[in-house]
Amino acid sequence: MLAATITQNTALWYASRATGVVSLILLSLVVILGVLVNRQARLPGLPSFAVTGLHRSLSLLSVVFIAVHIITAIVDPFVSIRAVAIFIPFTSAYQAFWLGLGAVAFDLILALIITGLARARMSRRLWRAIHWLAYLAWPVALVVAGLVCPDLRGGGLRALAIAYGLAVGGAVIWRIAGTIREVPRTERAAYTLAKTERGAGHPARSRGHDTHPEDGPSR
Repeated sequence: MLAATITQNTALWYASRATGVVSLILLSLVVILGVLVNRQARLPGLPSFAVTGLHRSLSLLSVVFIAVHIITAIVDPFVSIRAVAIFIPFTSAYQAFWLGLGAVAFDLILALIITGLARARMSRRLWRAIHWLAYLAWPVALVVAGLVCPDLRGGGLRALAIAYGLAVGGAVIWRIAGTIREVPRTERAAYTLAKTERGAGHPARSRGHDTHPEDGPSR
């Protein structure tokens, strides 16, 4: 019955909506995988190259669907969206604010792609900062989709969006908790030494090397 309702005039509209929903799902999977991966780029049961390849493949696939979503939205005569509004936020005559947020999300994704290609020429700290900043594209895209797309306001797609939102939130909380528990070994040794010396009632002494409390005094 759905195929009977799709005409030449509505095909682009349906294509834009469908690719938008798929893009949101793929972006959610990319964010969840990126957040859960630890510093060694490993997940239980998967080698590092498999995790990296899966993350890269999902990212590229999401970019393809986002591109199709944008192109069909521009070409669709149902609304008038200029191509420049896709890159420059808040310049669209149609729903300027929400499409402006969508442009912000798209610009963040572009920054992620460009820095990914130029990773070898960038410092690791700068690349990681931009990489984590690009993850802001996901909540922005989720808000825009929920307020602009009528399909996400009820039914199964709404439940799916809520489920992915909870999954991303849970992954972020798990990652933050794990980061807090991860204290470098040198800091743990310094903390243990300082605590022992405070308990002994004498100030810390400057030494040429760190001495573990159980090793006894240096001679």
